Amino acid sequence: MPRAADPLAQYNAKRDFALTPEPAGKVEKGAGNRFIVQKHDATRLHYDLRLEVDGVLKSWAVTKGPSPDPADKRLAVRTEDHPMSYADFEGGIPKGEYGGGTVMLWDRGTWAPIAGKSAKDIDQGHLHFTLDGTRMKGEWLLVRMKPRPGEKRENWLLRKVDDAFAGGTDDLVGRELTSILTGRTMAEIAGDEGGEQSLKGAKGATFAKKMADAAAHNKKIAKPAAKGKLPKFRPLQLATLVDAVPGGNGWFHEIKYDGYRAEIAAAGSDVRIYTRNGLDWTDKFAPLVRHIAALDLPPCLIDGEIVAYGKDGNPDFSSLQAVLKRGHGAQDEGTALHLFAFDLLELGGKSLANLGNLERKERLEALLRDAKAPIAVADHVIGAGEKLYEAMCRAGQEGIISKRADAGYSGRRSKNWLKVKCTRRQEFILVGWNPSSAKARPFASLLLAQREGDTLIYKGNVGTGFDSDTMADLAKKFARLERKTAPLDVDAAAARKVHWLRPELVAEIAFAEFTASGSVRHASFLGLRSDKEAKDVTPEKKQPTPTPESDVTISSRDRVIFPEAKATKGDLADYYGAIAPVMLPHAARRPISLVRCPQGRGKKCFFQKHDSGSFGDHVLHVPIKEKDGGHEDYLYVEDADGLLACVQMGTIEFHGWGSHVDSLEKPDRMVFDLDPDEGLDFADVKKAALDIRRQLADIGLVSFAMLSGGKGVHVVVPLDPGHSWDKHKDFSKRFAEALSMAEPDRFIATMSKAKRKGKIFIDYLRNQRGSTAVMPYSARAREQAPVAVPIGWDALADVEKAGQWTIKDSDELLARAVGPELKGWGFANQTLPDF
Repeated sequence: MPRAADPLAQYNAKRDFALTPEPAGKVEKGAGNRFIVQKHDATRLHYDLRLEVDGVLKSWAVTKGPSPDPADKRLAVRTEDHPMSYADFEGGIPKGEYGGGTVMLWDRGTWAPIAGKSAKDIDQGHLHFTLDGTRMKGEWLLVRMKPRPGEKRENWLLRKVDDAFAGGTDDLVGRELTSILTGRTMAEIAGDEGGEQSLKGAKGATFAKKMADAAAHNKKIAKPAAKGKLPKFRPLQLATLVDAVPGGNGWFHEIKYDGYRAEIAAAGSDVRIYTRNGLDWTDKFAPLVRHIAALDLPPCLIDGEIVAYGKDGNPDFSSLQAVLKRGHGAQDEGTALHLFAFDLLELGGKSLANLGNLERKERLEALLRDAKAPIAVADHVIGAGEKLYEAMCRAGQEGIISKRADAGYSGRRSKNWLKVKCTRRQEFILVGWNPSSAKARPFASLLLAQREGDTLIYKGNVGTGFDSDTMADLAKKFARLERKTAPLDVDAAAARKVHWLRPELVAEIAFAEFTASGSVRHASFLGLRSDKEAKDVTPEKKQPTPTPESDVTISSRDRVIFPEAKATKGDLADYYGAIAPVMLPHAARRPISLVRCPQGRGKKCFFQKHDSGSFGDHVLHVPIKEKDGGHEDYLYVEDADGLLACVQMGTIEFHGWGSHVDSLEKPDRMVFDLDPDEGLDFADVKKAALDIRRQLADIGLVSFAMLSGGKGVHVVVPLDPGHSWDKHKDFSKRFAEALSMAEPDRFIATMSKAKRKGKIFIDYLRNQRGSTAVMPYSARAREQAPVAVPIGWDALADVEKAGQWTIKDSDELLARAVGPELKGWGFANQTLPDF
């Protein structure tokens, strides 16, 4: 875009400042490196990226908003330069004026070209730069596209560079819905025309004061300080060493990080970090604590691993010890330390220990959706554990952790968590040292032991893996632990010239194998384990890998259930067995209604929500009070066997309540089922879903899309339980009716078939007590055996029909479920607003 003599001439020419509250344009001297992003609901919703250059804000309208996914190339249309005073603008531009609509200050911070580049690169059609904002961080690229013939506007592409800040929240603009300045939603800003915070007619100092007042007022309302007690330490779940990776989709697998196991208790700015034994190491990890505190988390208890990276870019235990030894000042404000969180034990004062491993992980994803490096949620894969194990071994890593997807958190060692190691590594107690003939070495080797019962047993020596600093540090510790006699039985040859130690220090040792006599071969010292106590150091022996088999037998596997798809009862059972890990986080522990078709699709299918006991032990019951005052036992399931027991009884579909069995009267899931008239195209339904998402976002609610597997799309709104069913239904009813009144030609909020011609029915009736909605990943009793499938909002555009996936696509659905598109799908910590 050519530079004008007055860079703000175009900005001023487009606006009538007697009508718009926007500031008049004049070149000002700024800080030189400011950036902002404004969410702008004009003719089309977009996000204006503005970078301070030469006293003005260079501007691009990013049509879909910024994405932290490096694979996303977002169209960014160059617009006129804006004045520096625009960097604080938030409010309403009158309709009919240029850019008429609502403007939210969505992000702000500082920017800088990367080394060797400059802002002048914009004139050349590219800019490689870093952002340090609240929501946008790390490296980004702006690249100008080649113009098409006759095209007047200047089109660029905005893309995130793959760095430590890439990924994270896959749908950044869909998750971040409030002003970075005032905490207001778009609806609150738009509705503030005549209120205390109205900016109409405000200029200069008056404008600035009103914005400051709005910020002070709304921040208190929009995001109060996290309330609740800091959770207490609870015993950690420990993994059992096994000899092979468990098979099947009932397991998911994570990298076994080479660091310190940590339990993090947080409530807003109050953060504590505990070791595996409950020692308070908050001070040792102070820089990392500051990063966690900045997230302002609700009361929660997180399980994870703290690591530091070695020179090869991999987590390295020795590097972690070196970082801790240097102290806080040398840690580059915490970036030398990284937290990989992998479990969520408590949230909002409620224990999550009884939930399945994968459901807790999904809730953790939602909780840490705003986290940036050095905090991350550990990635995982479902099934395919052998491939991950082989990759870790090739990379020289320690191994993997395998977790049974539907198992709870027991706080002890069990076979629901397994570890498969690439190398032999164990903890040993240091019981003595051999003197060295070399002057530079304070010792030649160390004697190792482990406890077997109440007895210390000698396990050989280690003489490698020490640098000079480590040897000097150990020598100081040895001087304080000297003893005259051996603390264990050792043969005369091994005890010759040994200086004995009190058995208090624990070391991590890598070794090739144990000899026939029980000593380590080719041992190498890795570091001291001050987070572990000597009394707990016992031999770790590999156990056989468990091979769990379902207790449910599927009879008549060859019976054809879906004639058009030639799919059998066995095929359906195999689908549910495979998909159970990602279905259960949404379907488990909710009262369910089943669509049973014992003879196949379309042959005397019926709903069932009660059970006289014919489903077996894996299908559970919860008594629920009916309208007549009596109680009936409703069905629910907790694990894969529960799903399969229902399939054995002819079930095709699973429909669930909007609440869980442990809090039946507190709904936590709102669903808007978009049911189109037969004459409408699926593209109309997709557009409607996106519009509803936008309307929900304007009032501060994050929502998710799900293909129903039938004709439409479900818009799913997860909520913190705490409100009543009456409020739940009332809100959804008023929301649906408001849409139908605003666009009566598109939407209808009543069930009347006669009035639905050419419209989309917004079915809010799923949100009343006792009503159900189809569960994510449920099969549907329709032609070709389609499935209800969660879908990312960006991916929805490429979907051709609501039944795009079928029960034959379980492998693809599992791969999608753990990908960035669906990370944390269906979970969000948010409350129903008072509207």
